Amino acid sequence: MVEAVQDAGVVVTGAGGGIGAALARRFAAEGARVVVNDLDADGAKAVADEIGGIAVPGDASAIVADAREALGGTVDIYCANAGVASGGTEAADPAVWELAWDVNVMAHVRAAHALLPDWLERGGGRFVSTVSAAGLLTMIGAAPYSVTKHGAYAFAEWLSLTYRHRGLKVHAICPQGVRTAMLTASGSAGDLVLQPTAIEPDDVADALFKGIEEDRFLILPHPEVAEYYQARAAEPDRWLTGMNRLQQQWETAR
Repeated sequence: MVEAVQDAGVVVTGAGGGIGAALARRFAAEGARVVVNDLDADGAKAVADEIGGIAVPGDASAIVADAREALGGTVDIYCANAGVASGGTEAADPAVWELAWDVNVMAHVRAAHALLPDWLERGGGRFVSTVSAAGLLTMIGAAPYSVTKHGAYAFAEWLSLTYRHRGLKVHAICPQGVRTAMLTASGSAGDLVLQPTAIEPDDVADALFKGIEEDRFLILPHPEVAEYYQARAAEPDRWLTGMNRLQQQWETAR
């Protein structure tokens, strides 16, 4: 058992399936009291019933007050896991861009705004952001997703550097392909880039809990992402050239 998790009041958004459901199950197995959130009320209830949690369906960034009440007054850990995988280029419909910004970035900002006063007063809290390797690197064929996941990572990083001395723990989870409905919906780009090394949602939960035990900010369920990230920082033009070759390969294969 992870001591920091036992009897903690935990909220997991987007937990009706995929990574969120895996996180909810793992927190419950570790002795936490878990609020399961999802826009899909039936999905949230099914997972909550399975783990002995509490279903609080609805908009992920607008349920903090209800979740706090459901947990008896205190949220100790908030997993900002809900996200949308928006494909397209700079020419994607503005509504697609707006939804990606709202769910992938601003939902995290609104949740933190609601949670931080209590956490800072108590001197402790934990914010877990499901980002994606796209937030460290990028993803071909998915400008709205890549750009907003960079934003999610930047916000998690900002929270950590701003409030860690006041007891806030922040974790940014950055997996590549995970075998979920989102990966299936990523189409040919996902088949090329993500499917070959795709892992299970439970593997992401394992990586998070190892990171919690080791008190690490950056959680990499695919360890090779660290090498890609280092290469990107060390030689950005070489890295961009390689990614452009991948883009050309994708265009040719379509």
